[in-house]
Amino acid sequence: MPRAAENLRFDLTTLRLFEATAELGAVTKAADRLALAPAAASRRISELESQFGVALFERRPHGMTLTDAGRTLLAHARSMIHSAARMHDDASAFRQGDRGIVKIAACTSAVLQFLAQDVQRCHATYPGIRIDLQELNSHGVMQALSRHVVDIGIYEASLGHLDFPTQKYREDRLVVLTTADHPLAELKRVTLHDLFAYDVIGLTEGSAISVALGRLANHSAHVLHMRIRVGSFDSMTAMVAAGVGIGVMPLGVARVLAGGRRFRVLPIEGEWATRQFLLCHLPHESISSSALSVIELLAAPVSQNSKPA
Repeated sequence: MPRAAENLRFDLTTLRLFEATAELGAVTKAADRLALAPAAASRRISELESQFGVALFERRPHGMTLTDAGRTLLAHARSMIHSAARMHDDASAFRQGDRGIVKIAACTSAVLQFLAQDVQRCHATYPGIRIDLQELNSHGVMQALSRHVVDIGIYEASLGHLDFPTQKYREDRLVVLTTADHPLAELKRVTLHDLFAYDVIGLTEGSAISVALGRLANHSAHVLHMRIRVGSFDSMTAMVAAGVGIGVMPLGVARVLAGGRRFRVLPIEGEWATRQFLLCHLPHESISSSALSVIELLAAPVSQNSKPA
């Protein structure tokens, strides 16, 4: 019989073991990660299953996979691990004279165009709050928030919505970056037909821009020529400069990275080039008052915020 909640007995090591086993597919590998004896690790998993009265894993010849119950309970385990880590960070911050740490994951476009100014405003408004910022692509941001490893996520809206409190953050506009001697350089505006006629330098898989270009190609019966993917807009700019292909990036990023006569920054025709960023965060009962203060500041209307150059 499963025990009542007040009688459950497990610790953070067991929860971390549960998470590691789910990620690695084997309790022996998870035990090695956590420096536990394999027999002791197996016993911890079995006791956890016994306490809840459900199987968390299917045991197979070549590993372990989560059951439906295991997938559901893993989300709770990750939330508890995150809460414990935040509790430790907040205690450390108070010991050092601060008021707390707020963990934010944001896509690169938002970091480069908007978030730097917002972080500066956070520091000025709340000098006792420290911000731990992770720069990821939009898909990575959504994963980090879903796994409860950050308090706040900022990502591009076209990738979907999470089941967390969400509001609009900012907008940007995509442009095409070419060299000054590229055939597109003389155009006033670039159409989809123009764009797909040339090799495009892509960003890593999961980036909102790469996903959007793939969707547009599928829906318009065009072929997307993406012979290379890079990990940053800096690398994209370098590839454009070398003549490897053309780049698609936010206007605010192009202004910072691609100034001078060697480049051309070309507007893109179509509403698809205007993008919305979302500010998403864990439920109010799961985050600190410091995080709520940062959320309120980040959600302030654009007119109140410093605009990027």
